[in-house]
Amino acid sequence: MRTALSIAGSDSCGGAGIQADIKTMTMNGVYAMSAISALTAQNTTGVIAILEATPEFLKQQIDAVFEDIFPDSVKIGMVSSSELVCVIADRLKYHKAKNIVVDPVMVATSGSSLMKTDAVKTFIDKLLPIATLVTPNIPEAQVLSGLSIKSKEDMLKASKIIGDAHGCTVLLKGGHNINDANDLLYENGEYHWFEGKRIDNPNTHGTGCTLSSAIASNLAKGFTLAESVQRAKEYISGALSNGLNLGQGSGPMMHNFNLKSYFAEEKISD
Repeated sequence: MRTALSIAGSDSCGGAGIQADIKTMTMNGVYAMSAISALTAQNTTGVIAILEATPEFLKQQIDAVFEDIFPDSVKIGMVSSSELVCVIADRLKYHKAKNIVVDPVMVATSGSSLMKTDAVKTFIDKLLPIATLVTPNIPEAQVLSGLSIKSKEDMLKASKIIGDAHGCTVLLKGGHNINDANDLLYENGEYHWFEGKRIDNPNTHGTGCTLSSAIASNLAKGFTLAESVQRAKEYISGALSNGLNLGQGSGPMMHNFNLKSYFAEEKISD
């Protein structure tokens, strides 16, 4: 069985972070593992508190995975400090990790900040150069590129700036009033648009985590980057279309919308 490692923060309400990654990886047919960068006390309305792992403990988690069950892909999500970023970059290079998908999680769907200001430059300098793919949304891409992105043409410019500067492939996610969920892949100097239809669902907590984890899962299974992105977009569309409605804020999506088995059945009321 193919395997995938998520290095990210824990989300206590289960919609994003490590919890979303494990659900997504499982539903996309790979064995999921984790190295937790931070614990968060959060729900659909916001982040209440963050408790970081120590750099040494994060190192030990990553080493423990690689030394026993070598992952076929790695997804990197929330990393809140420069010290943790440096540990991740160092250990992934040491273990010669492959298929590294970096989701530059800077702000939660609720609007809460998840990355310290001084960590952003370290994140850019250390993680983007080793990334197979980086998956920023519009606000994140503005930070990474230094551009104001207000059109599809701006998306083309920003993805090229990010990709050329750091030698990585970029999936610039649409939305945020730019287009109807069309995403742009910039790979080896070429552009590829992935068309998507905006789904009328206000519950989008964890969409970035879910998309990047689905891409990592498909890379682990041997699909190309373009194939992995397409399959991931189809998966997240299904999860959003299910219309799960939990919590008082921007709720989670239905990660297990396609789970059909004896063990997933609910009791039928008499």
